[in-house]
Amino acid sequence: MKAMILREYGDNAEFVAEDIFKPELKAGHVRIRVAATSVNTVDTMIKQLGQENLPLSPDLPAVLGMDFAGTIEAVGEGVTNYQVGDEVYGCAGGLADLQGALAEFIIADVDLIAHKPKRLSMKEAAALPLVGITAFEGLKRAGVNTGDKVLVHGGAGGVGHVAVQLAKHFGADVCATGSGADQLDTIRGYGATAIDFLEETVPDYVAKHTDGAGFDVVFDSVGGTNMVNSFEAAALNGNVATTVAMTELDLTPAHFKGLSLHVVFMLIPMLHNHNRAEHHAILSSLAEIVDQGGLTPLVDPNQYKLENVNDAYERLTSRQAIGKVVVEL
Repeated sequence: MKAMILREYGDNAEFVAEDIFKPELKAGHVRIRVAATSVNTVDTMIKQLGQENLPLSPDLPAVLGMDFAGTIEAVGEGVTNYQVGDEVYGCAGGLADLQGALAEFIIADVDLIAHKPKRLSMKEAAALPLVGITAFEGLKRAGVNTGDKVLVHGGAGGVGHVAVQLAKHFGADVCATGSGADQLDTIRGYGATAIDFLEETVPDYVAKHTDGAGFDVVFDSVGGTNMVNSFEAAALNGNVATTVAMTELDLTPAHFKGLSLHVVFMLIPMLHNHNRAEHHAILSSLAEIVDQGGLTPLVDPNQYKLENVNDAYERLTSRQAIGKVVVEL
């Protein structure tokens, strides 16, 4: 089968086209003909940093690509809820010893996939798994409820735009930060209140949108030092969920507010074969929400084929992408 192979890691590393063996089917797995795969920030980090700096990176030569949508070509022993021809989507490879989706076929643990949302094309569906699971897990762990005031940092980003829509779907009153006309218009388009973080301070928008009480839930898809802003924006005994906690911070502000901090690292089930069935359950729930009209992934308008994957990675790292960058096969 055709695949795009990475033979070295680093800033100047490039994918090259090669023919490799089709992945061998095994029990509890299905083999999927990949129709589309999206590029996530973690994919670009693996390509740049490699095993020395990011231990979850695969051995070289590597096939990256975590997200995918496609059609089942073969079903392994013990699989009862899928059959040949089913359209599915998931996040099931591209790290450690799991072959990724930058290839014509991928094998996937059935606990890491679900039936594709009917309302979405393959391209749209491939944009959703990693960011969808991350946003869903973070909001649920933070205990979002109907009527909660929720703040999403980075509301037009890959994870953030999904978190905004899901929080709205769960009945929350949602505000989200961004900058520039495109980002702010995207946030407003999801029915949320847009906050220009370059123009408004945290105390200003907390006073304006919560009467100074703070937000019940803060979903921080920016993370790092921005968590200081999340602590400041949260209500007493509030919940903060973040996707980027690789930093050193003074937790004193969180202590005196009695905040609960939830760190979301959605790769754990793939890396450690831990509670993988939860990803199937989340993907199934996301498909239902999509088909009910509550969620639509934002896809960058640029189009890429498998042989143009280097351009797709460059598009994402340039920070010029609007929504998820997707490669179609």
